[in-house]
Amino acid sequence: MATAGGGQRLVLWFRNDLRLHDNYIVHEAAQRVKRGEASEVLPVYVYDPRFFAATPWGALKTGAHRAKFIQECVADLRQRLQGLGSDLVVAVGQPEQLLPALLEGGGAAPLVLTAEEVTSEEAAVDVAVARAIKPAGGKLLRYWGHTMYHYDDLDLPDVFTPFKEKVEKRAALPLPPAPRLGATAAAALAAPLPGWEQLPPAPPVTHPKAVLDFKGGETAALARLKYYLWDSDLLSTYFDTRNGMLGGDYSTKFAPWLAQGCISPRKIFHEIRKYESQRFSNKSTYWVIFELIWRDFFRFFALKHGNRIFFETGTSGLPLVWNPDPELWARWREGRTGLPLVDANMRELAATGFMSNRGRQNVASYLVLDLGVDWRRGADYFEEVLLDYDVTSNWGNWVAAAGLTGGRVNHFNIAKQSKDYDPTGEYVKTWCPELKNVPVTKVHEPWLMSKEEQERSGCRIGVDYPNPI
Repeated sequence: MATAGGGQRLVLWFRNDLRLHDNYIVHEAAQRVKRGEASEVLPVYVYDPRFFAATPWGALKTGAHRAKFIQECVADLRQRLQGLGSDLVVAVGQPEQLLPALLEGGGAAPLVLTAEEVTSEEAAVDVAVARAIKPAGGKLLRYWGHTMYHYDDLDLPDVFTPFKEKVEKRAALPLPPAPRLGATAAAALAAPLPGWEQLPPAPPVTHPKAVLDFKGGETAALARLKYYLWDSDLLSTYFDTRNGMLGGDYSTKFAPWLAQGCISPRKIFHEIRKYESQRFSNKSTYWVIFELIWRDFFRFFALKHGNRIFFETGTSGLPLVWNPDPELWARWREGRTGLPLVDANMRELAATGFMSNRGRQNVASYLVLDLGVDWRRGADYFEEVLLDYDVTSNWGNWVAAAGLTGGRVNHFNIAKQSKDYDPTGEYVKTWCPELKNVPVTKVHEPWLMSKEEQERSGCRIGVDYPNPI
């Protein structure tokens, strides 16, 4: 597979950037082809078994719901590349063992282009790849592309509000032109996509109560963006609906696609600005951008603090004493705490891979600040089960929830939160059917029911539904 005309072969190593729009490795490849510096572009995706393995806590690093979503993302990326006359090599194995072979016969100084990651496991793979391709004259080039803003333009943050005030004075990075990849070597190597037999988790079962039928890929991500902004005008009421917990439209639901890089935060930012200029500009349109700034914050926070975001004492170094009781952990994980809001959210998460933002704040607060369980167990479990798991957002939010970043600690009153955000009990009754006949006045504190009320509702506390911890 020697390159024509003596040009370079470019290997585009996709990871958490499974899109063609606003993708700097794609843009860079297109520019090099246009300048005549490269004659072949070889897009590659590698399922790395290390990111599907068990963690020290015993959870899988990638659970079934997200594994299925990633498979759909990869399949969609391949289809979109084929639409450009290109293709996608998909393999299972360690990138440092697989990528060197793709550089053979690749002309002078072949290059591997990939998106820059900030956490240690991903960075270690980068180092291994760079070392493995060096004997063939290859070089690894990394490009920043997961955020709205670039770290070269910012002081790395410790606290959110000063960070927000700084970035709001700056424009988000512009979108690069649409890609034209040109020649490819991938078609010669294309093989069937890996199936479930090559991935550790078993296929998930789609739950009928899931808030949305999430389908992975850039195509679905762009369709969701169009629907939420232009087709439905849901963006204009986001601030008022964002704390909902039932249904597909109370929030944007962009997170799973953002996590896999099927859509970029810059694409959303610029589309919202376009929407504001053509339809509405209000607190709701601003608030989605505000949430994207939070996402940027946690990535830059991780870039600054490194592995400390994974430490027991967080970035603050504050030592805490944890409750080691395995029963507390099991009851939280399985949705058997006896607090309906916590239980409903944990059951929804296990069944569907999704949980609302309001739910995440409450279950994290309860595990760490009420039960006293090590926050890392919660973060580790979320890493397995979340459909929209993003390493910096997940671990950043959890270490903050534990009060170990130096910022404000939000200790939630679960009963009050329940009544404020699920006043009729519809959400908890959806996921805790034992409570379906419990009176609204008692549904969030069912242990307050009298014996007669328990009998009438068919919900005996300690028998049909657990006593609170």
